Amino acid sequence: LTAQIFTPYLKDNLLKAVGENGVVPLSAAPDPLKILTNNAEIATWGADGLPADQVSIENGTIVSSSARWPLLIDPQLQGIKWLRQKESAPERNLQVVRLGQSDLLRKLERALENGYTLLIENIGETLDAVLNPVIQRAAIKRGKKSYVKIGDTEVEFHKDFQLYLHTKLSNPHYPPEIQAEATLINFTVTAAGLEDQLLALVVRKERLDLALLSEDLVKQQNDFTIKIKELEDNILFKLANAEGDITEDVELIEGLESTKKIANEIAVKQVLAASTQAQIKLTSEKYRSVANRSSLMFFLMNDLVKMHTYYIYSLEAFTTVFYRGIDLVPNVLLTEDAPPLPDGAPEGTVAAEGKPREATDAELAARCVVVINSITRTVFNYIRRGLFEMDKLTVATILTLRIAVNDNTLTSEEVEYLIEGKMSPDPGNMGPLSEWLPTSIWPRIKALEGLKRFAGLGDSMQSDSDEWQKWFDSEMPEVAKFPGDYQKSLSAFDRLIVLRAMRPDRVTTSLRSWIDEMMGKEYVFQKPFDMAATFAETSNQTPTFFVLFAGVDPTPWVENLGKEKGVTFENGNFKNISMGQGQEKPAEAVVESFAKNGGWVMLQNCHLMQSWVPKLERLLEVVQENAHPDFRCFISAEPPPIASWKNMPESLMQGSVKVANEAPSDIKSNITRGWANFTHDRIEGCTKKTEFKACLFALCWFHSIVLGRRRFGQQGWSRKYSFNTGDLTICANVLQAYLEANPVVPWDDLRYIFGEIMYGGHITDAWDRRTCNSYLSVLVNDQLFNGLELGPGFRSADPTTLDYEGYLTYVDEKLPADSPTMFGLHPNAEIGYLTNW
Repeated sequence: LTAQIFTPYLKDNLLKAVGENGVVPLSAAPDPLKILTNNAEIATWGADGLPADQVSIENGTIVSSSARWPLLIDPQLQGIKWLRQKESAPERNLQVVRLGQSDLLRKLERALENGYTLLIENIGETLDAVLNPVIQRAAIKRGKKSYVKIGDTEVEFHKDFQLYLHTKLSNPHYPPEIQAEATLINFTVTAAGLEDQLLALVVRKERLDLALLSEDLVKQQNDFTIKIKELEDNILFKLANAEGDITEDVELIEGLESTKKIANEIAVKQVLAASTQAQIKLTSEKYRSVANRSSLMFFLMNDLVKMHTYYIYSLEAFTTVFYRGIDLVPNVLLTEDAPPLPDGAPEGTVAAEGKPREATDAELAARCVVVINSITRTVFNYIRRGLFEMDKLTVATILTLRIAVNDNTLTSEEVEYLIEGKMSPDPGNMGPLSEWLPTSIWPRIKALEGLKRFAGLGDSMQSDSDEWQKWFDSEMPEVAKFPGDYQKSLSAFDRLIVLRAMRPDRVTTSLRSWIDEMMGKEYVFQKPFDMAATFAETSNQTPTFFVLFAGVDPTPWVENLGKEKGVTFENGNFKNISMGQGQEKPAEAVVESFAKNGGWVMLQNCHLMQSWVPKLERLLEVVQENAHPDFRCFISAEPPPIASWKNMPESLMQGSVKVANEAPSDIKSNITRGWANFTHDRIEGCTKKTEFKACLFALCWFHSIVLGRRRFGQQGWSRKYSFNTGDLTICANVLQAYLEANPVVPWDDLRYIFGEIMYGGHITDAWDRRTCNSYLSVLVNDQLFNGLELGPGFRSADPTTLDYEGYLTYVDEKLPADSPTMFGLHPNAEIGYLTNW
């Protein structure tokens, strides 16, 4: 039947459609946007704040043309900003509500009856069942009117009613019924779109004159487009409604002449504006590299949520940090050479200053490099402050790799070899290597031959087996000499790839060296946490979120800073609330009061109040609209036990300044951080400052050792003891008191108090206690003043020649690289945790 009837039928009708020449009639470039919208409407959206990139325009078209109610997935809040402006006309009477709001149903009924716009913002992954009839458009027809049932009430369904749904969630999971009844539109910013937006922000910061002129021209062009559309519609309306002979209609002809005149004027202005815009664009493009790097940094931030739910950031928060990075680079006023003084000028005559001039291309390129480095460093430090200790090197590595690929220093294929550790499915025979090389490594070596510079690596290893065995067995292969020509031909990154294949236990150490070489020391070594600097980044709109760890208490940081700024409990402008059952209402009252009158509120252990925290998030949004300049909100919570779990609202985490001041695992970071708990004045205030400096530094070294041993697992301590900064500071107080109360240093008393009471108070295992006391017997004795060896290659400094800052410099210059031997452990002690991928 198909062959006899249907196929001939199709052929006949196709021939009729395509004609004799057999060409299907198609437009030159079919574009759905031209069918669904026009340039004038797009210009109107641009004027209302819709970004000008292609994806945003397509999203705007779907929102405006969809028959179903739009549901905007809008984590960067660009979509809702545009919608608020788009629907701001008085006749639309935009109503903005949230689920759970007491007057939601009343506003919904009023909007349905009068044809208003209703925007339900910040919805979660579920909707109230009472909204289902409206979302499904389950209208009941009665005569000429339609009604919809809301609960037990039937409400008239006005034809002009418009509903918008909006969520801040970046990756929501909605049930099938919502996906079927609503149009899901992803307003998440794209890389190209964000780069253009950031370029505009950079130009606005660097060349405000160009930015303002460009904005005026864009607005002018949008107005011209809208005006021409109005004129065309007006002409068509007049022609359609003209009566009789239109050549005798004087009013119509005069109107057409006026329209033609206006259109010609607009055309001339558009040509001039287009020429000026082209010049502005040419200058703006010179800042493209800054926008490109900034876009890369944002999408790095955006991807970190895959590692942990606490690592989530908003575009607004990024923009603030981005501006700070630019502001840290001083703007130098460039001037032309001043004209020379005329002959015979009186003595003391000052030459006139040169006129300001624009930067040359070379000067501009140099400034862009400085700005790029400043933005990268500022954003990375902002991210790193909120990272867990175990993730800091990972994020630094991801950043370095992305920058290298973006700058064409590395290829994606090379990066894959480092990250994936590729294996060859058919590695072949190992030959003499089988005597010493583990069989699991050989497939990785053969896989490296996929890169041109490693071609023949397997054969080379077989021919120089003894040399490669020597390299493989060395304690630090990352610095050992490679056999053959590979020592000269391989770059630092190539060495990383080889280590990844053959000695994965040394990749971590080598990564730090490579990042230091590529990016700088500050990307590997983090300075001690500075509460005052963190506070300077906050505002009455930005809460501070502290991540709680065992032995880490942010309360003293906030209280001590508050005392410096006159914010204390005694003054009535500081309140510390430990959240628990029954504390919700007092906390809400304090937040509202301090937001109105100024003050600091600290809400601790919010992870215990997961059902209430969304209310806190909404309360902060409300009070921050008119918050007092001195209002600050500090929040603390423990992270969830599994990284993918959520115990805090996304939007609260996105906008907050996050602080995860977890104790580091390396000696240098720990001793620097421990020494930072004290000040120059504290040392100078001791009557025996020479003894105090030497003993305090030894105490900080001991503190770093006991903290650092935890990373070795059972080889470090048999249990996870919660040694913390409080132990160090209390021991320092005891040390100072005992030094001032005794004519000589009471070494035995100090060792007993430190090892049996303070630090020993945490210890429950007898062997661990013995280890702790052994450290103290070696480190705390009278040899401290005579260059006592604190660790292999590191001796105690001379306290008579160094001040507070001198000790920090001494650590920076003299401390050897971190290794198990610094803790008194065997070099192989670190293999376990370094290979725990």
